[in-house]
Amino acid sequence: MPHLIEDYALIGDTRTGALVGPDGTTDWLCLPDFDSSAVFAGLLGTEQHGFWRIGPAHTEDTLPPVASSRRYRPRSLILETEWHLPGHGTVRVTDVMPTGEGTPRLIRIVEGITGRVRMRSELHATVNYGQHTATSSERDGRTVFPVSTGVLWLDTSADIPLGAGGDFTIGEGESVTFALTWQPGTAVTPQPPDARDALLRTQAYWHKWAARSTYRGPYAEAVTRSAITLKALIHAPTGAAVAAPTTSLPEEIGGIRNWDYRYTWLRDAAMTITALLSLGYLDEARAWRAWLLRVIAQDLQHLQIMYGIRGERDLSETELDWLPGYEKSGPVRIGNGAATQLQLDVYGEVIDALYQAHLAGLEPDPDATRLMVGLVTQLERLWSGPDAGIWEVRGPARHFVHSKVMVWVAVDRTIKLIESGDADGPLERWRELRDTIYREVCEKGYDPVRNTFTQSYGSTELDASLLLIPQMGFLPPDDKRVIGTIEAIQRELSTPDGFIERYPTKGEDAGVDGLPGDEGAFLLCTFWMADDLAMIGREDEARQLFDKLLALRGELGLLAEEWDPRLRRQVGNYPQAFSHIGLILVAVRRFSTPEPLSLPAQRSTEADLSAAPAPQ
Repeated sequence: MPHLIEDYALIGDTRTGALVGPDGTTDWLCLPDFDSSAVFAGLLGTEQHGFWRIGPAHTEDTLPPVASSRRYRPRSLILETEWHLPGHGTVRVTDVMPTGEGTPRLIRIVEGITGRVRMRSELHATVNYGQHTATSSERDGRTVFPVSTGVLWLDTSADIPLGAGGDFTIGEGESVTFALTWQPGTAVTPQPPDARDALLRTQAYWHKWAARSTYRGPYAEAVTRSAITLKALIHAPTGAAVAAPTTSLPEEIGGIRNWDYRYTWLRDAAMTITALLSLGYLDEARAWRAWLLRVIAQDLQHLQIMYGIRGERDLSETELDWLPGYEKSGPVRIGNGAATQLQLDVYGEVIDALYQAHLAGLEPDPDATRLMVGLVTQLERLWSGPDAGIWEVRGPARHFVHSKVMVWVAVDRTIKLIESGDADGPLERWRELRDTIYREVCEKGYDPVRNTFTQSYGSTELDASLLLIPQMGFLPPDDKRVIGTIEAIQRELSTPDGFIERYPTKGEDAGVDGLPGDEGAFLLCTFWMADDLAMIGREDEARQLFDKLLALRGELGLLAEEWDPRLRRQVGNYPQAFSHIGLILVAVRRFSTPEPLSLPAQRSTEADLSAAPAPQ
C-alpha cells in the first residue's frame, strides 16, 4: 500500500518531480516532464505498477523499515532519509534531481554513518503508467529500461549484479551512488553523472534562489519551504506552472473525485506568480508572461482555462482502468475535461497577476499590455453570461458571484494601467462597465436578510471564494456586507476543527458541482479565512487559524489540496500549489516584519543560479 499522502517528500528538477515515501520508496515519477507517462506509478496502485526503493534490506514477510528521520537540506529540495538500526548502525540516503542538466536524472547517494548496514535497491520501471513492465537489458556494463517516452539508464557504484536491484553492505564512512537518467530513445548514450558534483551544484542553486526571498517574519521557514515548492512546480523550459505534480490523488478516500493536476491552469499559474512576486521574485513572472504571450495572445477568442505545459489545447480526459487508484480510489484519470469550460474568473486572475508584476517592477512589455486590453475586450462580450466558476463545477452553469467579482478585477486593474499612462483603451466605457458589474453583484449576489453574499445569483448557498471580495478590493473589509459574509462562511462552511469547505456538497442545497460523494476542507479557502479575519481586526483568531494550518504539514512542510476532518489526514493532489500560495500570501500580508531591504540579488537570472559555485 502507498503511504499517507502527507508522508511523501517531493524532489524535482523544475521539469518534473518525484514522490519519495518514508521507507525510501519512489512511488511516483513521470519522465521527462510533469505531464509525461509515469515510469513509477505505485502511488496509484501497487508495486507492480512501478517503484524504486533504496533502504535497509528486509525479509519477504516483513514491510520495508520506515526511516527514523527525514529532512530537506536547509533551503533546498534535496532530501535526506536516515535509518537508525539498533545493533547494526545508521545509514543515510540523499535524494536529488539535479537542476540545469538538460535531461532529467534522479540521483540517490547511500552513506554509512555508523556500523555496518545491509541495504537493498529494488527498481521496477514500467511503461505507460504501470500498464506493462519495462524489460531491462545490459549495454556497456549499464542497465537500460525502454519506457513509453524514451530510455532509462541506471548507473551505480554498488557491488551488485546488473539489473533492477540487489543487496549490498554499507559501512561507516563508505558511500554508494545510484543514478537513473532519462534520454530520448534516439539520443546518444548519456555519460554516467558525477553524483557528488551534481549534488553540490543543485544545493548551490537552491540556496541562491531561496536567499532572494524578501520575506522577513516569524514564519520564514514555512514561507521558504512553500516558495521552493512553488518553484519546483514551474516547468523551467517553458515557464508554465502546474497545479500539482500528481494525478488522481482523491479528494475523498474511496471516492471518484480524482483529477489530473499536471497542467497549467491560467488561474493557478497566475496565483503562483502573485505569491512569488510577494517575495520579490521577478524571473518567474517574466517567464510566465512570455508563456502567456506564446500560448494565448494570438487566439483570445478561443481562450481555454488550462493548457498543457507547452501550450497544448487537447487535454482529453481518459481513465486508466489497469490502475486501482490510491487506496482503491478510482478511477485514475489523465487529461482533464474541465479544459473546455468557460470560467470567467480566470480573466481577473491573469490580469491581476500581470498588474502585480507591473507594480513589482517587471519591465514593461507592450504585447502584455495589449493582452490585458484584449482580455477585457473579450469580457465585454462574455461577462453577463453564466459560467462554470472557480471550482469548475460539472453541473449547470450559473452566475457565480466570485466570477463576476473577478471580472470586475480584470476591468479595474486595466483601468488603472490606462489611468497611469501605461496602456491605451476606452477609459470612460470601461469605467462605466466596472460600475455596472459592481452594481449588479451588490444587487443580485447579496442576500440582505442573511447579510451575506451568496454563491451565485438567486441561490442560498455560500461559497468560500466570496472571501476574496475584500482581498481583491471589491469592497473594503469594514463593509458590513463583507463582515457578514465572513461570519456566515465561518458559521456554515467550517468543519468541527475550524477548517473551511469550498461549498456544500451534501444536504438540501448540494449538487452544484454535479458530482456524487464528498470532499475534505479546502486548505486554500482556510488560508483565505485567516487573511480575512486579520483584515477585519480579529488578528488573534487569524493567527490561531494560520498556526493550525501550519500544524497540518508533515515533517517535510508540504500540503495537499484538502484536509479530511473525519480521517484527520490530507487528501487531494500533492503537493498542491494552491495551498502553498495561501500560506505565503497570508504570511506576507499579515505576519511579516517591515524593514527596509536592499535586494540586488532578486535581479539575478536563472543563468546566474545555474552557474552558482558549490557551497563549502
